[in-house]
Amino acid sequence: MSIFNEDFDFDEPSENDDENLKEQIEECKKLIDSGSVYGYLDKFDEVIQSCIDNDFSEDGLYLVSALLEIAPYNSEYWIRKGLFLNALGNFNESIECFNKALSLNPGDTDALVDKSIAEENIGLYTQAKESLHTALSNDPNNEDAIYSLGILHQRNGEFEDAIKYFNKALKLNPEYSEAFYELGFCYESIEDYSNALISYEKFLDMDPYNPNGWYNRGVILSKLNKLEQAINSYDLAVSIRENFTSAWFNRGNIFAELERYSEALESFKKAYELDSSDETTCFNVGNLYEEMGDLKNSLRFYSEAIKNNSNYFEAYLARGYCFDSAGKYQHALRDFNKAVTLAQDSAEAWYAKADLEYSLGRLKEAVRSYIKALKISPASYDIWFTLGETYVELGEWLSAIEAFDRCIVLKVNDAKAIYEKAKVNFILSRTEEALQCLKKAFELDPSIQTEFSNDYPEIKSSKLFKKLLGEN
Repeated sequence: MSIFNEDFDFDEPSENDDENLKEQIEECKKLIDSGSVYGYLDKFDEVIQSCIDNDFSEDGLYLVSALLEIAPYNSEYWIRKGLFLNALGNFNESIECFNKALSLNPGDTDALVDKSIAEENIGLYTQAKESLHTALSNDPNNEDAIYSLGILHQRNGEFEDAIKYFNKALKLNPEYSEAFYELGFCYESIEDYSNALISYEKFLDMDPYNPNGWYNRGVILSKLNKLEQAINSYDLAVSIRENFTSAWFNRGNIFAELERYSEALESFKKAYELDSSDETTCFNVGNLYEEMGDLKNSLRFYSEAIKNNSNYFEAYLARGYCFDSAGKYQHALRDFNKAVTLAQDSAEAWYAKADLEYSLGRLKEAVRSYIKALKISPASYDIWFTLGETYVELGEWLSAIEAFDRCIVLKVNDAKAIYEKAKVNFILSRTEEALQCLKKAFELDPSIQTEFSNDYPEIKSSKLFKKLLGEN
């Protein structure tokens, strides 16, 4: 799983904070119902700000709307209403609120910055830039406007330009932690992992209890192949937010890469507990059980991955291999058939299907599947070799020789393919060609002489054979 981008809460309230805020919201609603708002404006301001900070958007919208009924010319209230509407996805209404605020206070840079965010949310990039540049014309050193321009460029994939704006914001305010976070994201996007790591670490110096920061640091360290340090970062991420599914998932991937399968399984199973509907997590658990030789559980989790995503090609293929290993060949063939239906351009799937058909004695079907695989991967030595063996089983000798010749082209001086070609030539009574192949195979791999003696003891002992090979 990839880096977490900018769309997250930097401050995560506790359950106690939420309960306290809910109580305050209810008190304010009672004051509205009793018509007693005027005497408690400071309290309303405080509660509305808490609603903004803690994503209580619907409640905040209700409270600020009540204030606007008694103070319709208060630009700050219109800004707050715009913020709540923007958070709720009502972007056009949000822009109307910011415009109302600007009609009451034309020089309000905060309203312009907030308006640009709503404009960007509905794809009005030109208007968003205009709003931000207007804010900067009023206040050239407005760090939030500069930061927002960085965000705008970042979301357009203009990472170099975004980096310039984030660095400019940091010159104005070296403690602007969010800018360091976004710098990390931009540097990661242009594969400048060293600077990405520096940026995330500076962000974490300012916000050490932010789980997303530790998660992203782990992603970068993994890309820098500093796997143990990456694990430590993910450990910190899940210690701060235990239900951080992506961190558990990535932690599992690293342990699997290090072949520490028990620890990998522990991480993936934790991710599975948090989100059992994620097919990739189920697949990875199945894969680990397969690596550990537990076919029963491997089949269970591959099946669950397929249940979560009925078009999961890799899961059908993996489950097919497991069924094959368990001796459930018809189940395996059914999965391989499904795999090639889902991904007809997968040489691996066609090859697996062909090998199983060969094992089941369905040789002509196997040939067709091998040929399908070779159309996708014509330079595969293994597929050509097994196709040659299948032609031998079918008695299609010339086709077998052609397949072994392709093997020799792909792997020059391959003793194994040359020896197989010799055997076919013997069957076709092409004695001279067979002996030439044998001599070449023996030169390349002397151990083949022993194999030949076991395969053809009557030929090996003949005087003609010894003479042709130059033996006494």
